[in-house]
Amino acid sequence: MRKELKRKAKQSLKKHYLRFVMVCLIAAYLGSEFSTSLGAIQKNDPIESESHTSINIIGGFSSIKLENLINESLKEDENLKQENLNQHQGEEKENAILGRRRGVFAAILNYITSGSIVVTIVTAINSMTHSSNATFIIVIIVALLLMELFYFLFVDTYTVIARRVFMEGATYEKIQAQKFLFLIRVKRWLKASWVIFVKNLYHALWSLTILGGLIKEYSYMMVPFIVAENPNVTAKEAIGLSRRMMKGHKWECFVLKLSFIGWDLLGFVTLGIGHILFKNPYYIATMTQYYIRMRVLAKEQGIEGAELLNDRYLFEKPEQGQLSHVYMDVIKEINAPQEKMDSLKGIHKWLANWFGILLVRSDKEVEYEKSQMRQIRIAGLKEAVEGNVYPNRLFSIQGGDKEKRMEMIYYMRHYTIWSLILIFFIVSFIGWMWEVSLHLISYGVFINRGILHGPWLPIYGFGGILILIILNKFRKNPVLEFVLIVVLCGVLEYFTAYYLEVTKGLRWWDYSGYFINLHGRICAEGLLVFGIGGIAIVYFIAPLLDNQIRKLKTSILIPICILLLIGFAADQVYSNKHPNTGEGITNTVEREISPDHLLINLHI
Repeated sequence: MRKELKRKAKQSLKKHYLRFVMVCLIAAYLGSEFSTSLGAIQKNDPIESESHTSINIIGGFSSIKLENLINESLKEDENLKQENLNQHQGEEKENAILGRRRGVFAAILNYITSGSIVVTIVTAINSMTHSSNATFIIVIIVALLLMELFYFLFVDTYTVIARRVFMEGATYEKIQAQKFLFLIRVKRWLKASWVIFVKNLYHALWSLTILGGLIKEYSYMMVPFIVAENPNVTAKEAIGLSRRMMKGHKWECFVLKLSFIGWDLLGFVTLGIGHILFKNPYYIATMTQYYIRMRVLAKEQGIEGAELLNDRYLFEKPEQGQLSHVYMDVIKEINAPQEKMDSLKGIHKWLANWFGILLVRSDKEVEYEKSQMRQIRIAGLKEAVEGNVYPNRLFSIQGGDKEKRMEMIYYMRHYTIWSLILIFFIVSFIGWMWEVSLHLISYGVFINRGILHGPWLPIYGFGGILILIILNKFRKNPVLEFVLIVVLCGVLEYFTAYYLEVTKGLRWWDYSGYFINLHGRICAEGLLVFGIGGIAIVYFIAPLLDNQIRKLKTSILIPICILLLIGFAADQVYSNKHPNTGEGITNTVEREISPDHLLINLHI
């Protein structure tokens, strides 16, 4: 049985190798599973590992350093009060942007760029509790709740998405990129999250016993597969069905998992690379085949709850006649004579074709874009008509209007200048939130990351925009797009770091000690994250944002963009003279920058 399961798993892995590797790599970075595969190549940022007063929460689960934050925040609050007093007395301040020091707008701008927002929040909590210890506990609780919310909504739920991708890959030749959003499409994301949460809670409680945790690991093993097949099941139904399916099969499953010990040893010898490139996707593909076998047995034996396993076309392809019936509208569009669209001319055509940019969304350009969108939509649905991908319209749960909106996520689109500007600021803000949150959760200290003072990290925004316009021609090939994103982001991050070191003599990030790093400016781990994030931007985030941006009236859109650009320019001017520096943000460059350092020198 094991040989047959592994043979089928290898066939599935061969068809979808790169996609399966990427799915498992995302799981490893999220911490859903396989996180130990990255243990040998990960290392904490040395800039952020300086000594602080700290406490460990939940057996070292998170190192929180909030005591200093509260004390420093209270001290900073007094300093700000004194600074405001001095301003009212007419004293000039060196850090005043564009000469601002009085008035409402000046106060708001000072308030944001100084980072005093977080100081005010902590001070407000302290003023209500009248106790730094109580404030300390409140901030800890809030941080833990946010972290648990992230795990509930994304980390644990991702196992369901991963299983769905592998199950479709076992039957079909292609897997649509939008499959990562299938729980949103059928409006069952929260329900799936709850089922996995309950399963993990039960397993954690059983782990308090001597053998309960080990036994229940196998009893509950089918739960993510069951939810991936039928997201409409309840936690009680999924857990109960998994227990009945695994009854009498725990030992054979244990032996099946044990048969991967050779691959585990190879992964250990290769510092986790063997796990990332082969063992992890091979293991999930094998367990997918094992679930398919258990599903067949459950149906044959008529065990209670087997009727919930109702996604027939997840495991067998539908007949062509059935596909022709449900996709009749698509077939009509495919066979209909194609309308000849007048192509754009001059600079408009060059920008649209090469960079996907529309200078002005004129009627002619809108019609041109619609024709391109129609071709992409029909091409995607044509794969379903031909039986190459899972037919979403035959799924037992239909998403209604959301189903149609999911089909409207055209990634081969053109973006207006104004849309690109807003996407730049949104991605820059997301990058800023990401880095600030990571530092806050890991170290319990709010740090305004980046060289600028505003809530944005432009390297993320510029990277996202460059990916959209420079790599516009490669969007039809996701694998090539991923490789080029890694290269582009690597070049951007390396030379940004080099420029800052030369001009400022400081480092805003340092990957020294990371597996495969180049002068501490870039590393393999970071580039893989950028590659995954870039794919998300191209195929999901940017199209979804653009759909919303198009709903804004031009009279509203343009002023918003102009105001953001003015604020960003002011931050650039001020930060050029007074860059955002400090503990946890920057580090003095200890070695002299010379042309020799540009030579490629991989530290492994």
